[in-house]
Amino acid sequence: MDRRLTPATARIAHVALQGVLDAPAFTEGEPAEVATPLADLRASPDGARDLQMLLGDAFLVIDREGQAAFGMALKDGYCGWVPSAALGAPTRVSHYVATLGTHLYPVPSMRAEPSGSLTLNTRLRVTGQQGDFAETPHGFVPAAHLRRLGNWHDDPAEVATLFLGVPYIWSGNSRDGLDCSGLVQAAMQACGLACPRDSDMQAGIGQALDGSAPLERGDLVCWKGHVGMMLDAGTLIHANAHHMAVVAEPLEEAAARIEGAGGGPVTALRRP
Repeated sequence: MDRRLTPATARIAHVALQGVLDAPAFTEGEPAEVATPLADLRASPDGARDLQMLLGDAFLVIDREGQAAFGMALKDGYCGWVPSAALGAPTRVSHYVATLGTHLYPVPSMRAEPSGSLTLNTRLRVTGQQGDFAETPHGFVPAAHLRRLGNWHDDPAEVATLFLGVPYIWSGNSRDGLDCSGLVQAAMQACGLACPRDSDMQAGIGQALDGSAPLERGDLVCWKGHVGMMLDAGTLIHANAHHMAVVAEPLEEAAARIEGAGGGPVTALRRP
């Protein structure tokens, strides 16, 4: 079983795995929510980071060890360990950050010193509004930067362009840095579209294309260990280690460089 998508530790597993996994115990899990702007999800309590979760992301706690909690991110099913201190009780989120980023403020004033930095797709519960600021349990946010859940963007490729120039960071998921699959997931989730986290998983979503017709805006181009999104029939946007940033460039040039560097040929074309 893919450990990234298996809500189980050696001690306990989610009840959905009864009859599938021989575990010592099973649990329905404890609903929680990310309570910090970013929270690293790791393969083990002290292991490598797999991804970053955002404030407001729902998380189902399955097990605990020391200062870490194991569970499943409900937005994509990814499983791993996060610091217990980064989790809180669910807040019934109502809105999401619809711009590349914004800030939290302790008071509803643009002259106040921000108390935190938020990224696209961060989810918040809005409890009121004071002037141009939305009030949330975490502080005040410029209301113009938020949209109600369900009022999604309608073009993943346009969302992806918001990240142009953002630094490449392996397993990153924010405007401070993200990787290839993090970019694709962020763009699709801002449009209300389900999307797994890793590039090998994204190579299986949507409709397979055989390459006989021109690619369209929003199509995904996949390599072994890499993925990008088309802006038009010939232009790819992707977060990549060659530029160490999110860039838009001709697909033909990117494909030749990736193969020449040992990354192999394109392995899949998908239309989400």
